[in-house]
Amino acid sequence: MKTILGLIILSSITVSTAFAQGKGVDQQNGRIRDGSSNRAPAVNGGKVDTGAGRGIDFGRGRTPTTPQVPNPYRFSARRDVIMQAVEEMMRDRKLIIDEAVSKLDEGVLISQPFTFIRGAVVAESELSRLAEVPETNSRGWTRGRYTLIVEVQPVDGTNSNVAVNARIEGRTDGATGAEWKTLSSTGVAEQEFLIELIEKITGGPPAAQTP
Repeated sequence: MKTILGLIILSSITVSTAFAQGKGVDQQNGRIRDGSSNRAPAVNGGKVDTGAGRGIDFGRGRTPTTPQVPNPYRFSARRDVIMQAVEEMMRDRKLIIDEAVSKLDEGVLISQPFTFIRGAVVAESELSRLAEVPETNSRGWTRGRYTLIVEVQPVDGTNSNVAVNARIEGRTDGATGAEWKTLSSTGVAEQEFLIELIEKITGGPPAAQTP
């Protein structure tokens, strides 16, 4: 009987010692993990397993915003080379050069109006991307079209300035019929065309230019 009682007492002492040691290790690890001196608001020191630590950087890896290029843009190329590139780009975009109003001898190319969006559901959102669209209650936007005006002017024998302008129009349909309205361009259509033209001529992204 004494032997059994002695074993029970010994087992109890062993378990208590092990529990105390385990608890001590956890506390020590916690002190080590939280040993950083950084205690700024919303920063959980060096302990990032809980709280608002700096474990994630949501800004890293984002695609940088493409900077706007000057309009007009100066190219290190002759006017005839640039005009040929503009004509090819217009064909690729399914734009038809309006020969009646274009002045090729003066470096001015004007496209016929190109309808880029149809449908009442999506017309307003696409128009808003390219133009400043006023609110309308009685008439809804059903189509959008634009006309590109590209002017190529030589500066000297090896440099030329290229200016791109877009005339944006939106169509509304109401009780009195369809009507096209000219809208103020946001510059997006011009920037897209210029950047694509720069990449086509130079083979790379736009380079920074001084005014």
